[in-house]
Amino acid sequence: MKNPRLEGILPVLPTPFADRGEVDPDAFRRVAEFCVDAGAGGVVFPGVASEYDFLTPDEQHALTAVLCDVARGRTPVICGGGKGDPATIGANIRAAQDLGAIAAMVLVPRQFSVDVEGAIDFMRAVIAAAPGVDIILQNAPTPIGAGLPSSDVLKVVQACPAIRYVKEEALPSGPRISALQKNAPDHFDGVIGGGGARYVIDEMTRGAIAAMPAAEIADIHVKMWNAFQSGETGVARSLYMRTLPLLVIQTIYRMRLTKHVLTTRGVLENSSVRAPLMEFDDYDLAELSVQLESISDLLDTAPATSAVA
Repeated sequence: MKNPRLEGILPVLPTPFADRGEVDPDAFRRVAEFCVDAGAGGVVFPGVASEYDFLTPDEQHALTAVLCDVARGRTPVICGGGKGDPATIGANIRAAQDLGAIAAMVLVPRQFSVDVEGAIDFMRAVIAAAPGVDIILQNAPTPIGAGLPSSDVLKVVQACPAIRYVKEEALPSGPRISALQKNAPDHFDGVIGGGGARYVIDEMTRGAIAAMPAAEIADIHVKMWNAFQSGETGVARSLYMRTLPLLVIQTIYRMRLTKHVLTTRGVLENSSVRAPLMEFDDYDLAELSVQLESISDLLDTAPATSAVA
């Protein structure tokens, strides 16, 4: 039986770490509950925003089990295939499927940026290793991914009926989304926006069926999405403009910003990262306090009076 189409805000969950650097399943459960309670159309783990490069397979599996437990019966779970050869990615997907994931996001590796036939062979091999799972082709810009042109993305989708979605985040994403929507084959269900929701209004205007940002303001992103879909485009644009400055900072500090905001909001207890990211200085922390205060009326939980770095 075909799975329902993914729609709406699909936040990518961060990986919380405890004081000694180990993963923190209890904190991860709180993040998952936060996103599900916010009304997410689905939840995603692990992705780039989850620091999957710095997680062991056992850590990924344990946290995916927590996420599936939280989301079961409430919202779909999308797993990340991770990195490696097709057999490794397929094994990751099968393990997540056994826990309850219904879809898997697979990044087209950067070595296929000028090799569409190689990209097709890669995706076919992943699909053969993980049959029965809906695939989201992630087209990320180099150096993270291949950054394929729309014409090549369409060739891959056409060659692989298991690919029901494309997460398009190579820039400029807008024209790419339009090209994919216009020329997609019958088995294709739609384009999902990426880029941290920094272009989400344009993506929705062009017909994207979902967006996959980080999780720090999932509640606002859900309100924004719902307002736009119900025809309240002015409300959606206002929410977008008010949150955009924070998302610009997120471009630089990535997971550290996500965890800082979630810590400030009381969802996490610290903002520790494993990825080699820049530290906040006092000026950054002061600016973040201003930004969070400026959107405090939009948050389902008010920010704390002082932030934890």
